[in-house]
Amino acid sequence: MTESSPDEPSSNRKDFICGVVEGFYGRPWTTEQRKDLFQKLKKWGMDMYVYAPKDDYKHRAYWRELYTVEEAEHLTSLISAAKAQGIIFCYALSPGLDITYSSQKEITTLKRKLEQVSQFGCTCFALLFDDIEPEMSEADKQIFQSFAHAQVSITNEIQQHLSRPRFLLCPTQYCSTRAVPAVSSSEYLNTLGTKLDQQIDIMWTGPKVISKTLTTECIEEITQVLRRPPVIWDNLHANDYDQKRIFLGPYCGRSPELIPLLRGVLTNPNCEYNANMIPIWTLAHWASCSLDAPQHMEAVSWDIKLERESEQGVCEDDAPLPLAAHVYHHRHALRQAINEWLPEFSIPKTAQGPVIKPQPTITVPPVPIIPILPSVNTCMSLMTATCNTSTTSTADMGPSIPTVNTSQLQALADVCSVSPIETFNPVPNPVMNSLVSPTKVILNESIPNPIIPIASSNMSLPSEIPVSTLPVPILGLKALEENGKAMEKDVSEVLLGNVLEGKDDDNDQIIVDDVESQSEEQPKNGDMSIGDTPQTLSPSRPSIPEIGVEPLDVDPPSAPATDSDVVMNDGMSENGSMQVEPSHSPLSTDMMVESAEPADVVDEPVDTEEESIDSNALVADDLLLLCDLFYLPFEHGSRGLRLLHDFNWLTMHAASMLPRGSKPETSEWRRRRSRFAWWLSRTRRLARRLAAARNRELHAELQPYVWELCAVLALLDGFLRWLELGKYPQNIAANTQGSYTWFSKGWREAFESGCQEPWVFRGGLTADLRRLIPVECTSDALRTLPPPTVLPLTVRPYTTADEEAVCLICHKTCRDGSDCSDLFPSDLQTLPADRLVAPFLTLVPELCMVIEDDEECVPRDISPDGDEDIEKRTNEPRINGMKPEIVGYACAVLNSKEFYKKQEVAWIPEMCTKYPEQLTERHDLSQAAKECVRHFHQFSVCERAPDSVTRSHPALLTCCVLAGCRDPLAPARLLTCLLAALRAHGASGVHACINATDHYLHQFYSKLGFAELQRGAGGRVYLARAF
Repeated sequence: MTESSPDEPSSNRKDFICGVVEGFYGRPWTTEQRKDLFQKLKKWGMDMYVYAPKDDYKHRAYWRELYTVEEAEHLTSLISAAKAQGIIFCYALSPGLDITYSSQKEITTLKRKLEQVSQFGCTCFALLFDDIEPEMSEADKQIFQSFAHAQVSITNEIQQHLSRPRFLLCPTQYCSTRAVPAVSSSEYLNTLGTKLDQQIDIMWTGPKVISKTLTTECIEEITQVLRRPPVIWDNLHANDYDQKRIFLGPYCGRSPELIPLLRGVLTNPNCEYNANMIPIWTLAHWASCSLDAPQHMEAVSWDIKLERESEQGVCEDDAPLPLAAHVYHHRHALRQAINEWLPEFSIPKTAQGPVIKPQPTITVPPVPIIPILPSVNTCMSLMTATCNTSTTSTADMGPSIPTVNTSQLQALADVCSVSPIETFNPVPNPVMNSLVSPTKVILNESIPNPIIPIASSNMSLPSEIPVSTLPVPILGLKALEENGKAMEKDVSEVLLGNVLEGKDDDNDQIIVDDVESQSEEQPKNGDMSIGDTPQTLSPSRPSIPEIGVEPLDVDPPSAPATDSDVVMNDGMSENGSMQVEPSHSPLSTDMMVESAEPADVVDEPVDTEEESIDSNALVADDLLLLCDLFYLPFEHGSRGLRLLHDFNWLTMHAASMLPRGSKPETSEWRRRRSRFAWWLSRTRRLARRLAAARNRELHAELQPYVWELCAVLALLDGFLRWLELGKYPQNIAANTQGSYTWFSKGWREAFESGCQEPWVFRGGLTADLRRLIPVECTSDALRTLPPPTVLPLTVRPYTTADEEAVCLICHKTCRDGSDCSDLFPSDLQTLPADRLVAPFLTLVPELCMVIEDDEECVPRDISPDGDEDIEKRTNEPRINGMKPEIVGYACAVLNSKEFYKKQEVAWIPEMCTKYPEQLTERHDLSQAAKECVRHFHQFSVCERAPDSVTRSHPALLTCCVLAGCRDPLAPARLLTCLLAALRAHGASGVHACINATDHYLHQFYSKLGFAELQRGAGGRVYLARAF
């Protein structure tokens, strides 16, 4: 096998189809991307491409319409390009949505459409009857004995009409869980097997729509029923059902020993074309092999694997071993595929904007739509799915068809909902056309989409339903962003920010890739807000600067092993106590610093080239981390698991950081904390290097996923920084554990078992990490689009060195989001901060947090021992001499009534001295300034939150963010981190107080999940949020 391509096909591949099916929902690939794919397929020894983009204009929604001259030219060029590379171009059509099988006119239309494509040079065709209603019209029922007879009749007739070319069929019952009642007893499948022409190949996805494994037993069973070996339509890497997931892991779960039993394998990969190098390459390598690696080389269970990992997340089972050319090992293949993928990042390409992945509603089988309700914390434990054992041969396949209690499914929906507050409101998908431009996908607004999702259903829920038969979009709707119309811009236009030029004469045609930025209302400048809560984020955004460099070429640090150090288990003992072991684990190794030669890197052994002088250049280790963070539908990569387990361990054992914690426990906590911070730094470095890649198209496809993961890790890191302070109660672990997380009873088992379709568990590793913070984000915050080139800003605890910056932010935002300098004379500019934020900073600094913009700063390497002083580490200048800028803060107290009493004793007397009441007689003072002075002297009679507010929401919160904040989601992370700190103290409700005239503030707090609870007599508005 050469370094850049899989082995030459072995003898068992003589008649074996191996290729790619573009069969997903959402934006299709472009003409140029498909031509690039043909070259790669040839290079890697594959032989087929199936054109079947669900949402392409004339493939499904308007399948009857013939191609125009322009479209014909593009399709002809695709077919010719495939032939030039020796690739079979298979043209697929999906007429099943509305075809009348008994209508001769419909059959003639179908023949005419495929005849037209055959004239373009196509010699291979497919009819797809997947994801449709399994019912015939009344006219069809008069002619055909069954649904299967109707499809067989039309397929056989079309194949014969086209002079019997190579032909494929995708059935309506295309997997075991779609088979009614079971595979062996399905009248539909048996009819296909006996009546369909033997020269027509039948597609099959396996036990499920997305199958974790394919076994010899399940293949033999379907082969017997279909009377021919199936062509596997493999959805392992498909991601059109989840807007937050992308799959970069290797092809696995299928032994090469299946190859002789199959007609072929076609992978239906990620919607993002450039993200499919590893899925396709590893499939090609798999198809060239004949044996799986020995059992001892396969992945071990997650707990054993983490035990055996080194500090860098390397498990001995992942180490590269000499393998024969015909032996397949998925981790070995992954490392080879990474070396093949790496050069792609250096190929100059222009960006096409984010991939929008809408998902039409599939109505087979007909079940009621289960809405995704707001996420809630419950005390329910997740139960594993029950399996109904069938008396048919499907029981021999392994797990039988799983069923789930509908209340359990609703609980899963509650937890996995991406937008906790939004309701299920499906919209028609756009009608797209990928055959009118080589580099764009066109949306024609004047053409209605006949495929309208079902918005609701009055059907009652049965007590138990098969999970795998639920329509995909029930738990994973791919809808267009609500922030603006979906637009695809030419890359040069995206990069230069130019307005589209040379529009088509047809005004209905627009482009569907990029998303327009939505202008936001500017805050109105009114009187200064003088409530208990300072003011917040200004919505204006500055221009986006270039990304800085963050060299972090160090291996993950660990504390030097000493006799007193301990290594604790990730789990808890039976009685709930923490387990302590002597430090003989490989996790206690010393930190190793990378030299200039990456050969010394002990991360996972991969073939890396000599690192470029440019520290912002991607290396193979970066891509290995990327793949582990976005691995497979039923499995997180080892580095992702490391992050999950380290954070959970740190929160469970946070009590060891209290002043009375034992030294060994504290040392172990700091060591794991340092390791988590190291992986965070590596992930942010990965994001920076992706942003610097010359292939802007590839970056545009990966960036949304990496950005969101970095944002979640920044949130978790901010909470861990707060835990380092050790200022919380002893029972903190009981207050910081969510009810539905990766570590909940049955969750991991259900996720990894493959018994559930992966769309039941939404969001992937990013969502699993996010759920470890038991405080929900708001839907408005989640819908906001992040800036394309700015990394998520960090959140950290307040330190005394931040006081000046925090007070300045208060001053610049306290006038309903705008500056209040003109309201105060020069000698009294400190008045608003002394009233609004300084009491928090002085009396409860441990519950104050800040947003830090370190985009232009090059951070120092993380200390290996993790014993640095937090305040010193936070405020020291970075390598390039720059200090991060504080751009926002949030402060809180656990009990507002007690806070006011403390102010009366420890703050107000000092302020009365600093600002004597005689100041109110000055003629140069504004009314706002005079009111601030009176506030201190009349503090005891000032309006307070009524008992109806403080009874359920006793905590008090204040928040301000500068108008120049470059990360629109930073305020949400800041608030979430502070609420998590309050939660650690046992609080569950918080309120903020603003003036009735503060319209901007009211809107801002509402977007962060606050709701108006009560209005006071003095023009005060109390907003509250439970968490």
